Amino acid sequence: MSRQNPAQTFLIEAEDLLGKIEEISLEVRPGEPPGESIHQLFRAFHTIKGSGAMFGFDAVAQFTHHVESVLDKVRDGVVPISEDLINLILRSKDQIKALLDAAQAGSAAPVETGKSIIAGLNALLPDQRAEAPAKAGGAPAEPGPAAGSGPALQSYRISFKPDPGLMISGTNPLMLLNELRGLGACTVVANAEGVPPLEELSPDQCYLAWDITLLTDRGLNAIKDVFIFVEDGSGLSIQPELPRPAATEPASVNKTPAEQDGSGRELTVPPEKAAAGRAIAGAPCTAAERSAPAPVPGQAARGSASGPPSQGQRDSTTRVPSERLDRLVTLVGEMVMNQSRLTQVAAAAGLPNLSGPVEELERLVAELRDNVLGIRMMPIGATFSRYKRLVHDLSAELGKEIDLVTEGAETELDKTVLDQLGDPLVHLIRNSIDHGVESADTRQRAGKPGRGTIRLAAAHTGSNVVITIQDDGRGLDTEAIRAKAVEKRLISSETAMSREEIFNLIFLPGFSTARQVTSVSGRGVGMDVVRRQIDSLRGSIQLASEQGRGTTISLTLPLTLAIIDGLLVEIGSDQFIIPMSTVAENVELARADRARNNGRNLVSVRGELVSYLRLRELFGMSGDGLDVEKIVVVRHGSERVGLVVDRVLGSHQTVIQSLGRFYRDIDVISGATIMGDGRVALILDLSGVLRFADRGRRESGWETKTMQTDHE
Repeated sequence: MSRQNPAQTFLIEAEDLLGKIEEISLEVRPGEPPGESIHQLFRAFHTIKGSGAMFGFDAVAQFTHHVESVLDKVRDGVVPISEDLINLILRSKDQIKALLDAAQAGSAAPVETGKSIIAGLNALLPDQRAEAPAKAGGAPAEPGPAAGSGPALQSYRISFKPDPGLMISGTNPLMLLNELRGLGACTVVANAEGVPPLEELSPDQCYLAWDITLLTDRGLNAIKDVFIFVEDGSGLSIQPELPRPAATEPASVNKTPAEQDGSGRELTVPPEKAAAGRAIAGAPCTAAERSAPAPVPGQAARGSASGPPSQGQRDSTTRVPSERLDRLVTLVGEMVMNQSRLTQVAAAAGLPNLSGPVEELERLVAELRDNVLGIRMMPIGATFSRYKRLVHDLSAELGKEIDLVTEGAETELDKTVLDQLGDPLVHLIRNSIDHGVESADTRQRAGKPGRGTIRLAAAHTGSNVVITIQDDGRGLDTEAIRAKAVEKRLISSETAMSREEIFNLIFLPGFSTARQVTSVSGRGVGMDVVRRQIDSLRGSIQLASEQGRGTTISLTLPLTLAIIDGLLVEIGSDQFIIPMSTVAENVELARADRARNNGRNLVSVRGELVSYLRLRELFGMSGDGLDVEKIVVVRHGSERVGLVVDRVLGSHQTVIQSLGRFYRDIDVISGATIMGDGRVALILDLSGVLRFADRGRRESGWETKTMQTDHE
């Protein structure tokens, strides 16, 4: 198997770093003193700049240099943390992403946007002097301090013996040495004692070490920034010598001496590579920072911009393409189906010697299934963090003050579900910002804090995950919703509706209570799309609201879309699967009980009246059914509904198969599975079944007391 392209590795890890930059930036508050968050931002931009230059992304390195310069001044306390600074950092993150995308696509980079951001960054500097634009292939040169002024020069002795595998990860030691030269007068002597005999040489290993003398006024922290990503596995010693006053600075301080190896021969370095390796120095570090390794945003970046991590870190995670995981899950699904067939054949054969191995195989397949599905489980926190930027930008656009609070970030969900959950959550959060949370003045007049809060939480509930989006805004106005529905002729003015039914009108296509169309909302597109997307994930959505107090939207989603536990039922000769996560209990329904209820579809379960649907009638299947049928009581949101079937056959490990595009409009079925005897069983979509039954009831004009009793 061929190694991954180092440039591709940089792009993957740059994406991680950019995500971390956005996350940290949104946590920083204007006016606070520079702390670890600013150091983390500096190091993240520093990594992107150095690695970008190393792998040929010169435009990224040149642009990032300006951001790094401003952050260096922030670390020194020269530039205060302000709202403008935070916004510029976020815009810089977007610009770097755009530059990387343009480089991959071979398209033109957004130059004008970059110039605008650089101008804004330079405006933050106290002297208002804009740095000269970077030349092609390198960052602008840094002026040396004037003689007789500025900080005192300090001499350092540096011993650097890199990890032998340093170059495998794409790091060139020459770039580090050139970066040191950017800090001041530098003498480098190579140590070749570790070079093995010729027959033992490996071309991808680094055997040299270097002894360096550096005269600089940039401080110890600037030197540590050069080696910050290659410390693991490398030998590094930085020893300060007696300081020298700035007035004695030699004329050669800005010259780049030739690098020499152990034999005294010159190793020439192209000027553009030397320029690309320069970095802005850091502020002096504290004693605690000198004694502890500095945390770095996106530790994965060490793979490309630094030497390899320690063995424990190297083996902790492995990147695997999602296509391979999908194929593995498919193979496990086929194994589960064949194991089910084998179990059925073994039971019919009645061979005692066969039952033991079949049971052991069943246990191993179940364990393999759980472990493979666990590989695709990912914490939802990465998805949640994306919406902090959305709330920050949109609240500023609408002139509101809103905080996003997340809970349950460690809750795990199948990656397939997470990938399809992004757009629905965007719609819901945008609606909460636009329709839910009021402006600061309106909130204060209502006795609320000026800053609104949107709470995004996730928690496991059985085999499901419940995601809630809660705001403390104005809540839903049932009268306004009903009036808009009557105006659009979605309902008649005489229709009796419960509070929950009025809330559900929001999910109808084209429905909107916005008084005017804006860039955020008002076109009636969004909530119906949300419901369709959640239904396609075999989930459900519920609304709860109190006027003046806020709104809560709950999304109930399955943990995985690949394999589920189901309840196998039968109607006539046809078999169906009901997701076990929705099943509450089973009860019997005799023909005499149906007659006593005068045709009303109600049954008493432990003193509670539960409405039920006869699936035989709902699906138009022939036959009258058995004298004693089974009612499978299922949960749908806060309601309990019964599904009447002929027989309950037991639990079944269900591998979900798609029905294909010809059957995509069938709402009551979410998929199918192949049984052990080769027959196909359809998987019921509970939400679709209930909507289908309700639609049939409304179209026929049949209003029963069943639903009224439920709502009461």
